[in-house]
Amino acid sequence: NYMGDGGPPHRYLTAIRQDYPISLQGVGLSIGGPGPLDRDHLQRLKKLNGRYEPGLFSEHLAWSTHDMHYLNDLLPVPYTSEVLRRVVGHINQVQDTLKRTMLLENPSTYVAFDQSTMSEIDFIKEVQKQTGCGLLLDINNVFVSATNHNFSPETYLKLFPLEHVSEIHLAGHATDEDGDGNALLIDAHDRPVSSDVWKLYEKVIQRSGPRPTLVEWDNEVPDWSILKKEALLADEILMRHAAGLKHAS
Repeated sequence: NYMGDGGPPHRYLTAIRQDYPISLQGVGLSIGGPGPLDRDHLQRLKKLNGRYEPGLFSEHLAWSTHDMHYLNDLLPVPYTSEVLRRVVGHINQVQDTLKRTMLLENPSTYVAFDQSTMSEIDFIKEVQKQTGCGLLLDINNVFVSATNHNFSPETYLKLFPLEHVSEIHLAGHATDEDGDGNALLIDAHDRPVSSDVWKLYEKVIQRSGPRPTLVEWDNEVPDWSILKKEALLADEILMRHAAGLKHAS
């Protein structure tokens, strides 16, 4: 949205940046893609980071390009040693180019690969260990994937390396069903955060302490009052646990 040189988007973001720190998130680096990173895209990203000096920068554990065509989607990767080496190499390239730490976001997935040889948690832990990158924990993505693949989101979050999490995302999901009639959740970003995801968020903050949190809502955007209510729900949880930590110390 901000990779151009000028225009209204930059005017608005420049005005916002004067008063608030910002977090930039990429969707087009194709960190998990089989080909090399697009160097022109990476240089534009470097320029954007230099222009706004964001507090945080993140990308997704996904791929989104094929033969230099952008697919406008965040597609899953198999968790194998070969893909691990590729993701590690790409993240190192990004961090070397930007001269800063990148956060890697866990994906929402709708299919799993038979060739995977490790769990998603183990894959993410190894990427972090080998690159020194930070992590962005999307709790709605955890709940969506857990429902689609029939695993426990609570167990996933207990194993997740929260000590490396610098940002948390929340969002609403749509409910559907697959061809066999099983529940299928879609990371839709078009409705309020579900009660199940709020409960998981509360447990994470209780364990990790407050973390910068974004409620994602970029489709069917409602009136400001509804968006503000979602933000205040997150604020209440963050402030309550911040107060608890202060009292404990």
